[in-house]
Amino acid sequence: MRTAGFVLVGGRSSRMGRDKALLPWRDGTLVEGIAAHVRDAAGNVALVGRPEFSEVPFIECIPDLRPGFGPLSGIETALATGRGELNLIHACDLFVSEHGWLKKLLEAAETSGAKCVITMDGDGRLHPLCAVYHSDCLAEIQKALDNNQLKLMDVVEELGAERLGLSGAVWNLNTPEDWQVLQEVTNGR
Repeated sequence: MRTAGFVLVGGRSSRMGRDKALLPWRDGTLVEGIAAHVRDAAGNVALVGRPEFSEVPFIECIPDLRPGFGPLSGIETALATGRGELNLIHACDLFVSEHGWLKKLLEAAETSGAKCVITMDGDGRLHPLCAVYHSDCLAEIQKALDNNQLKLMDVVEELGAERLGLSGAVWNLNTPEDWQVLQEVTNGR
């Protein structure tokens, strides 16, 4: 099956106080590091979100089809490109501790035949922005958006998402404190 990788960069980063995607990470930015992991797993990567991210070196940026409609709009935009049957979606503000996790997600999606496979961390929290969405999800996602049903977890449930358990941690980086904890735990690696 054809795979495509996407990193969502549409958020406002209001709680962080600055753009999360552009936080310094290793020799670049957080979004560049995450995009590299997505590219390694899916074979390609594009950013989806705000047009100003077209300035991130060597990564295409696709503007949201429905700006201001949240992450569901970003997923719609990714699926609407038609680049892959299996679409690896990763938020720019999630950090997954387990090396090779994204490849495992894609493998699970291919073997299971599920419309959607999402990450479930070691604490049982679900992460629908570290997931694989089959291209067949597009019509249901468009319908939800058309009906102003923007809660991603509700849509994921309607899609009958499979959960793939991760033994490690997932950091959702929303605040400067979250960022500080990740820095301390990973020592910037």
